[in-house]
Amino acid sequence: MPDTLPPRPAAKSRIPLAAGVVVVGTLAAFAGVYATGSLKPGGSGDSTCSGAVEVARRIAPLAHGEVAALTMATNPVQLPDLTFEDAEGKPRKLSEWRGKTVLVNLWATWCVPCRKEMPALDSLQGKLGGKEFEVVAINIDTRDPEKPKNFLREANLTRLGYFADPKAKVFQDLKSVGKALGMPTSVLVDGQGCEIANLAGPAEWASDDAIKLIKAAMQPAKASL
Repeated sequence: MPDTLPPRPAAKSRIPLAAGVVVVGTLAAFAGVYATGSLKPGGSGDSTCSGAVEVARRIAPLAHGEVAALTMATNPVQLPDLTFEDAEGKPRKLSEWRGKTVLVNLWATWCVPCRKEMPALDSLQGKLGGKEFEVVAINIDTRDPEKPKNFLREANLTRLGYFADPKAKVFQDLKSVGKALGMPTSVLVDGQGCEIANLAGPAEWASDDAIKLIKAAMQPAKASL
């Protein structure tokens, strides 16, 4: 089964929010292979995540302009503890970032909107990355592990940490809780691992609109550290 999709042409220099989503039919075919029944996200009614819904409600008025397509969490949902690898091939888990506000992003080199979005994510990490926030961008290319590394190197995107899941299981794990429909996929997560907001498609993450929204979302995380 081929693991690449034909790229969609970019119509404008500004990242399109609606038309830029790559629907992942190939990855959806993996659903029968990768079982997610062992993952038990908190789901609706999880009291651990009630604070994330309050944050979502508070920052909702800031979801405009370059981040207008963000969908705010309306029910408490704790994400599955996503597992992936770092640049050295060591296993990592999303739970390692507890206490931080995190922007989880899934991307692939075959996804044109993903490639266009990466410089903004790299810039966002440079502007806000630190003790209280991090961009965790997870590559899901399933062939040639050097290809995404070369892409980042050639584009001089050096501020993002390199994370990868060559089995693309992270996509299915997010899909199992309704948070991944296409590529790229981004989920803003609070310090408890709970969804604040999600976005199907690209965004100008280094824009003033995005920076203001993420800074507002970080405020409760500061209080909990």
